[in-house]
Amino acid sequence: MKNQFERNKKNMKKTIKQIAQEALELEKLVINEAIAKGSAYELLTSKIEVLAQRYSASLRLRIDERKEEMELDDNSHYLVYKVLGIGTKEGKDIDVFQNAGRFLYKYAGSFLEEAASLCLKFKNVEGGKLLIDNNQGARPRTFEIDFLDNKNAIEIKWRDATTDGDHITKEHTRVKCISSYDYIPVRVMFYYPQRTQAKRVQETLKSIYKSFNGEYYGGEEAWDYIKKYSGYDLKEILTVIASKRLPEDGN
Repeated sequence: MKNQFERNKKNMKKTIKQIAQEALELEKLVINEAIAKGSAYELLTSKIEVLAQRYSASLRLRIDERKEEMELDDNSHYLVYKVLGIGTKEGKDIDVFQNAGRFLYKYAGSFLEEAASLCLKFKNVEGGKLLIDNNQGARPRTFEIDFLDNKNAIEIKWRDATTDGDHITKEHTRVKCISSYDYIPVRVMFYYPQRTQAKRVQETLKSIYKSFNGEYYGGEEAWDYIKKYSGYDLKEILTVIASKRLPEDGN
């Protein structure tokens, strides 16, 4: 009975993998047909809009769930808030916004990274994510390339405000590892940090990429890179979608 269960489980995994592969091949076919017909920009915009709707719904649900959970929280820590001059209502609002902010940053980052990958996919349907073994050390065991386009190993970040020295060490190992596979490490980060120490970290990372003949694009350079490299203006697409969803907010 147990052996039969394991076989069924293995077959189910195989079937799921096959379905995923078939879906991927279908997506390639649809994109190639749109490119041939000259309607790739419209299809890409539609896909990003659907992606935005999915992330938006999931984000709203997660925030609402957390607000409900917080109604049952132990708020005894408000005593310390009050000692510091923060009243109950203000303290509660801060806690709610802090929790909501964590979800917002996470979802915003994942959405933008996936939207950028879509632009790159429309440039090269054969490109995509790739896991490589870490041949420079024991940890981590693997590194993920967000989008491998021939020799260009593109890492996509929506922002990076870290000031942690360990982050620099890990990134150095990552870039060195990618370079050892004869790939060109490329870092694309859409929003540059504003704090002095975080900026210094990014300058160090930029030097690391350059030392391995890689490329680093931050802030407006990142948006320009995606536009020039893929042929699709991601910032314009997002601006149009944003104005449709929240016209009263402007751009």
